[in-house]
Amino acid sequence: MSDNRIVLTLDAGGTNFVFSAVNANGEVVPPVRLPAETQELSKSLETITTGFRQVIEQSPLPPVAISFAFPGPADYPSGIIDNVGNLPAFAGGVALGPYLEQQFGLPTFINNDGDLFAYGEAISGLLPYVNNLLEQAGSPKRYRTLFAITLGTGLGGGLVHNGELFIGDNSNASEVWLLRNKLRPDCFAEEGACIRSVRGSYARITNTAIDDAPTPQIIAAIAAGESSGDPEAAKQAFAELGEVVGDVLANAITLLDGLVVLGGGISAAHGLFMQPLIDEMQGSIATYDGRPMNRIVQKVFNLDAPDQCDAFLAGATKTITVPGTDREITYDPLKRIGIGLTRLGTSRAVSIGAHAFALHAIDQQP
Repeated sequence: MSDNRIVLTLDAGGTNFVFSAVNANGEVVPPVRLPAETQELSKSLETITTGFRQVIEQSPLPPVAISFAFPGPADYPSGIIDNVGNLPAFAGGVALGPYLEQQFGLPTFINNDGDLFAYGEAISGLLPYVNNLLEQAGSPKRYRTLFAITLGTGLGGGLVHNGELFIGDNSNASEVWLLRNKLRPDCFAEEGACIRSVRGSYARITNTAIDDAPTPQIIAAIAAGESSGDPEAAKQAFAELGEVVGDVLANAITLLDGLVVLGGGISAAHGLFMQPLIDEMQGSIATYDGRPMNRIVQKVFNLDAPDQCDAFLAGATKTITVPGTDREITYDPLKRIGIGLTRLGTSRAVSIGAHAFALHAIDQQP
């Protein structure tokens, strides 16, 4: 990528607001980190404008846009935030995008972090990486659809098809966190697919209080025998997460049919939950009279397991003859899904997605 136009970005967390400026190659200034003001709107807006002004002062070129992820719910295309979660200052509807456009005279684009993660991985991450591998392997197969999920404080999602980020008519697409939880059908999926779920499962299995449960990083270390604790309970905690995420993806992929990329902090422990995830996707479902059938049509491959990746790339290519002629056609009848880890890192993918989304929108303007 060679586009050197600079876009201002913001990582809006509940503890800190981190501001930066990026071009196609990454950050062009040291990030500016300010304590997040989450309770009072006027103070929060003051913090946001101060952070962006400090970044502009350091930027080697004038920025052309502001583009960042902000916690929802929101009307993202209009730049209106209606957050009732960890940023209560924005409850009730705040026109943050128009406010920043007025303050800085720059077009401002706000999206969900899962959406921007998907967009970044579709532009420079897993999607082109896999298509390049398929080309090198001599396969006719190519992918144009990428579904992304992030596993961290919550369960996020994003969808890109044919180079376009799919937001939906209510800027509410890919909200997979609200799918039904397979292990607890009375609950939503995020409750079984995030940091608190891993801690909660470990606490339940070991009969301890959740407040005393270690972080997922430590639970992963326990599973690997690198920290004291109950390794079998640690493995089961991640296996339960894998089962819930696998069910989420099985539901999503029947509608979307493309590659899947995983990001977020918990994805670092993929070795503990990827196989249970795939087992769930490749499991069975039943007819009313009890006959089993495949949960999904496609075969699922872990792209970070060399043997599975090789099988995914090889496919089942064959050549057939058109009836009544000598004409031959080569095709690959194996319907398959590849699941892989972020190739960019979650934060960098979000940054690349934010930069590209802003420039794409600017370039589409008459």
